[in-house]
Amino acid sequence: MMVRVGLIGVGRWGPNLLRNLLALDAADVRMVADLDPRRLRELQPHLGPAVSTTDYRRILASSDVDAVVIATPPSTHAPLAREALEARKHVLVEKPLATSVTDAAELIALAKHHGRILMVGHTSLYAPAVRRLKAYLCGGDLGDVRYLYTRRLNLGRVRPDINALWEIGPHEISIVLYLLDELPTEVSAQAFDYVQPGVADVVFMTLVFRGRVAAHLHLSWLDPQKERRVVVVGSRKMAVYDDTTADAKLLIYDRGIEPASSASHAQTSNGELGMPTVRSGGVEAPQLDASEPLRVECAHFIECIQHGRAPLTGGEQALAVIRVLDAAQRSIISGGITQALYGETPLTAGILPNLTLRQVRLPQ
Repeated sequence: MMVRVGLIGVGRWGPNLLRNLLALDAADVRMVADLDPRRLRELQPHLGPAVSTTDYRRILASSDVDAVVIATPPSTHAPLAREALEARKHVLVEKPLATSVTDAAELIALAKHHGRILMVGHTSLYAPAVRRLKAYLCGGDLGDVRYLYTRRLNLGRVRPDINALWEIGPHEISIVLYLLDELPTEVSAQAFDYVQPGVADVVFMTLVFRGRVAAHLHLSWLDPQKERRVVVVGSRKMAVYDDTTADAKLLIYDRGIEPASSASHAQTSNGELGMPTVRSGGVEAPQLDASEPLRVECAHFIECIQHGRAPLTGGEQALAVIRVLDAAQRSIISGGITQALYGETPLTAGILPNLTLRQVRLPQ
């Protein structure tokens, strides 16, 4: 079954979505909308028979469109997704799904009511290295996770309409929740605005999970070097995911600190206590496929529509990310006070996200 698609927004990210949708045999791009006629004229040679328009409502009203892809400013995501779902369209919307927990929960309920796919563009989860790292964790190769940290840094792109937490944070939060398969119990964050008063450029965030597992996130668009790194420290092995390298994006280190044995805890002959020992083994660079994450994401959206499958990055997964963002924002406003995540939002009590994402099928 061919899925007929309409794309709303071809500014910064929209052309990338358009390129990947046009490359899919199962997707038929019928209409493209943007408020800027110049952008539409520039893309016209690539559109073929697709209709371009400055009025997105033409896409929503069209009986020739089955699904809508939304790549517009974050403040418009929830309103446009709501209109599209009410028009009985399947929806793929860029991150974040919404800028409030309430709006995200309402969109999930609306998609279920109309029996439509609601998917969010958390593209990082479709990266082969992230999926392989998830497989290592599920297989127990790294042992018990002790802590992890992420850094997503760059010089720009500075946004006047959204801060670094909501612009950059969804990428890293979605990865952490995907890898650990649960929501944190506590969230704390501090932010600093250096370029534009009131718009955070730099964010430091700490998430605490059950079992004293900690995650630290460093987000910035005010940094001299581009960095996209995730480090996971396990009881058996450690992993480093570096998205900025051309090769060896994922490295598995057979290293760690071995606790002292029960015998070594006893005093030795000279009266000293036994000490933990450092273990330094080899480094593995697993072979990864070269799939473009955005291509996999777009293909997954089409396949979910065709077969009625739940997306890897569906509405409930996106709601989990927004709950963490919301808690971090509240912590920032309070001066860094830790926010307890469970129990603060009665609206979502009945739809807490099921983050067991191990069995979701993705196109190869």
